[in-house]
Amino acid sequence: MLKNCALNFLILCLFVFGATNLSQAQNRAENLHDAVSGAVITKDPNDTTKQTWKTGGLLSLTFNQAALSNWSAGGDKSALSLNALVNLYAFYVDGRRSWDNFLNIQYGIANTTSLGTRKTTDIFNVTSKYGYDVGKKLYLTGLFDFRTQFSPGYNYLDANTKVLTSDLFAPAYLLLSLGMDYKPTNNFSFFLSPATIREVLVSNDSLAAVAAFGVDSGKKSRFEFGAYASINYTTPLNKSAVYTGRLDLFSDYLNHPQNVALYMTNVLTVKVTTLISMNFALTLIYDDRIKSVKADGTAGGPALQLQEVLGVGFAYKFAHKTRKPITPALAQ
Repeated sequence: MLKNCALNFLILCLFVFGATNLSQAQNRAENLHDAVSGAVITKDPNDTTKQTWKTGGLLSLTFNQAALSNWSAGGDKSALSLNALVNLYAFYVDGRRSWDNFLNIQYGIANTTSLGTRKTTDIFNVTSKYGYDVGKKLYLTGLFDFRTQFSPGYNYLDANTKVLTSDLFAPAYLLLSLGMDYKPTNNFSFFLSPATIREVLVSNDSLAAVAAFGVDSGKKSRFEFGAYASINYTTPLNKSAVYTGRLDLFSDYLNHPQNVALYMTNVLTVKVTTLISMNFALTLIYDDRIKSVKADGTAGGPALQLQEVLGVGFAYKFAHKTRKPITPALAQ
């Protein structure tokens, strides 16, 4: 039942991404990209140099605090939460060559009088893909992706009992892929590969001993070879709101290829003032080899993982474009 729900959800996501992309006209897509990048460059007609690098990103820090004293309605005496978000990009284009780089970092903690300090979000993900234009918006592309976290994660059975469920490089996912990247506009790309290597790493000894994240018991890695697809989409919803989405799918040829692993991120940023913004992040993960943790701390079956983070705080958005210098031959 759960697998069918996950597959139905997957089909719906693909349909929505595809339909949305087809509805974008080429000229409107260029305007959308300028809005998303946060910088509109007015070119000097006498300037014949090329724009080769486009860099930018979003830095966000949200903070919440509450304190109670003799409060008749009840509640914890104090509560404090802090969430940081870093989204950076660097795009390179020169002739038929293109190089896209992304860095996504999220980390959050919460502290209350009764529960102490607990982690609320923890993501580190870097993606790099180098492509060569073969025509009709298609690029022959090599892709590198690495995803892990910074600190230990726990499942809390009660206020005083916790079970370790993850750690730094436990898990970590290393992916190398060769395929075709379809980029009809600046705000949409669809990468598809029939030949992808994925290595699942579990560096923590106690997690490796219980075969966490699908590795064999006692081992610290698992090799996979299969098909991989990745969809990236960015669009402004209005003058102050921007949505960024990513959907990754992987099927292992070597072991139950019908079980498709899913990783999906959704980030909505709403600008309130120049330095104040609201961020909403929704992450979904489904992997048939990752077991859930029951209320009593024992392992359960695979389940759809969902994480939602909402915050209002300081945000700084920036963008920069670099032009290729004129060569001496052209300057003469």
